[in-house]
Amino acid sequence: MSVVYQLGNLRLVDLTKVLDPETESRRCRLIRYNTGGPIPDFHTALDLTSHLGTHCECPYHHDDNWPSVADLPLTTFMGRAIYVDLKDTVPECGHITAADLDRATKGLIQEGDIVIVDSSYKIPPFTNLTNTEADKRLRVGKESAEWFRDHKVKCVGFGDGVSIESNNEDVKPFHDILMAENIVFLEVLKNLEELNSNVFFMSYSPLPIKGADSCPVRAYAIEGFAEFS
Repeated sequence: MSVVYQLGNLRLVDLTKVLDPETESRRCRLIRYNTGGPIPDFHTALDLTSHLGTHCECPYHHDDNWPSVADLPLTTFMGRAIYVDLKDTVPECGHITAADLDRATKGLIQEGDIVIVDSSYKIPPFTNLTNTEADKRLRVGKESAEWFRDHKVKCVGFGDGVSIESNNEDVKPFHDILMAENIVFLEVLKNLEELNSNVFFMSYSPLPIKGADSCPVRAYAIEGFAEFS
């Protein structure tokens, strides 16, 4: 299945993890049934966790009084994106600092951007490799959260080279500082190596479900929009 498409002068890259109920480590069950009697009319009941595959986490994830998926404007879920691959500039298991982000985004960052962080230390997230000796991913924490907040980004996304589940001391302030500002998270992004540009238009719209803290999304990049280059 292709992950790169051409649409006129635009180049599309699918950044979404394909979900397979047979192999998912998180809740993913499909129940197919026929409601049509002799004329087939198949429906599928979806029994899914809100944090499945490529998903967008919203502030309600960390506080009952903060907005759920349906409470945020549509513009939260699309816009100008920057891909920041820190490669080998931060040591394995190292924390991403404000200086690292300043250096990697110099001359690029704008208010309202989506910023995707990644590194060379990739493992599939939320698997039995998480937090083992094989897990060398970079880490986020209070300092990186304050940098994203101060630069007024709208979303922070993660490639497989960055961990956000390493320990409570990092995870809690990272979520609380950013989600208090209605900054959302985009997790389990795939195919980032297929990007031709580090600045592009991006969309990752969740279903507007009242009371949902998160939702699986179809995330994709569009390269070639002059306004978002």
